[in-house]
Amino acid sequence: MVDAETPGLTQQLTMTKHPQQLTTIAFELRSVGRTGYYHSSMERTGKERVFSDISHAVIGCAIAVHRELGPGLLEVAYRKCLARELELAGIPFEEERPLPVVYRDERVECGYRADLVVANKLIVELKAVATLLPIHEAQILSYLKLSGLRYGLLINFNVERLAKGLRSFVL
Repeated sequence: MVDAETPGLTQQLTMTKHPQQLTTIAFELRSVGRTGYYHSSMERTGKERVFSDISHAVIGCAIAVHRELGPGLLEVAYRKCLARELELAGIPFEEERPLPVVYRDERVECGYRADLVVANKLIVELKAVATLLPIHEAQILSYLKLSGLRYGLLINFNVERLAKGLRSFVL
């Protein structure tokens, strides 16, 4: 077990191996008063619950970033700060994951990139726009299809309260 303190965040990582190699990472985000769990194996945990826990953790990190920075910055600033917040929380993620198009059994690089892929289960697409439009929803749905993942979050940081800029997606 590893404990680490950072301002507004307590992190507790517990690595447990079960017969089916289930690894659990437990963490608590004081800023939103929520505890969540990420499970690397979902045979016994239920996919919806894992999505809920991962998404709650990401939303908690996004709220911390929004409280610190507020609206009005460029998307890249929010992405970098959210990546740092996820790192501090010990949540596994990948930035700017390429999403190739498969056409006639061939991978074609078209320049599509997911802003963040969290725990290899959740795509997080970030925006800093006045209003989320249907094209933004179409974008994350396309990214989910291209990646083969089922769960996505669309987060618009250019709002007064972050809750108004959140949308979740399940394929």
